Amino acid sequence: MTVNLLDFDAEGLTAWFAEQGEKPFRAKQVLRWMHRSGVADFDAMTDIAKSLREKLKARAVVAPPAVVSDKLSDDGTRKFLIDVGGANAVETVFIPEDDRGTLCISTQAGCALDCAFCSTGKQGFNRNLTVAEIIGQLWQANNALGAVHGDERIISNVVMMGMGEPLANYDNTITALRLMLDDHAYGLSRRRVTVSTSGLVPAMDRLREDCPVALAVSLHAPNDKLRDELVPINQKYPLKSLMAACQRYLEKAPRDFVTFEYTMMAGINDGDAHARELLALVRDVHCKFNLIPFNPFPGSPFRRSPADRVRRFADILIEAGVVTTTRKTRGDDIDAACGQLAGQVQDKTRRTAGLVIPIQELRT
Repeated sequence: MTVNLLDFDAEGLTAWFAEQGEKPFRAKQVLRWMHRSGVADFDAMTDIAKSLREKLKARAVVAPPAVVSDKLSDDGTRKFLIDVGGANAVETVFIPEDDRGTLCISTQAGCALDCAFCSTGKQGFNRNLTVAEIIGQLWQANNALGAVHGDERIISNVVMMGMGEPLANYDNTITALRLMLDDHAYGLSRRRVTVSTSGLVPAMDRLREDCPVALAVSLHAPNDKLRDELVPINQKYPLKSLMAACQRYLEKAPRDFVTFEYTMMAGINDGDAHARELLALVRDVHCKFNLIPFNPFPGSPFRRSPADRVRRFADILIEAGVVTTTRKTRGDDIDAACGQLAGQVQDKTRRTAGLVIPIQELRT
């Protein structure tokens, strides 16, 4: 049976090579060729014996998912549409900045969590991505950007904030994270790799033990009543348990804070009272806030908070001593902004198309 070597981290690849009667150092050689140099052709792996190359050609492939389209925004943001088979495609976004280059990676075809304000969730859910499909997004982006020789660092940061809930695809996410951190692969710092979660508390605890990287939590509401509507997983893991999980995570986190993502929606969660509620909610969690002006998508009932309202909201948090930034909207001309990623998903959840929560039920 032919295997895709992109599905293995170092431990898995070493075990597979052992099954082929090969020594462990061969796994490190191939890992470097695949990930540091972006090589998919075994014949191009020139420091490997020809006999092993022939064996690899007969038993394995290096097969990243194909790039369907590659769009460049006016602001330099670049969005890749990645074919993951079965009429499904996911989106990967590269965001260049003066001091970093950030790649936003997807972990699922669609998302089952159905957050009210997210375009991905309205597409429904098809399946988890494989390790090869997750790490293959980084592989393809590195090649497209010209960083295929290991020393370039065009992509300095990775955020698992694309389509899907990373911690709902736990095992494959962890394997992909280990490849990102491996010096024989991408060699990224734990501080420069971020997993974003909507609040799957048991999986947050597992991540803390298995592969603690920077953590972002999609918060979006200061109380359970509102968050139950905006982020339905809150009904299973309410804010009290989520805040406790954040405190536990900080015991092993590579950063000394949790980032709370907060999408600003006009008249829904952007009032002064909401900001003060947030301060009470996070008083025992060392954190920073990333305020995200809502990015509209077809069929959404929500509106972006006005700029002066976002500034006032931020000022309340900052005056209380909480580090707060407002995310600059990037790539919205190619639908690559936060919350806009939709790709192509063959929905297996039979979710009702266009189902929305009446705004009047959310206003406070």
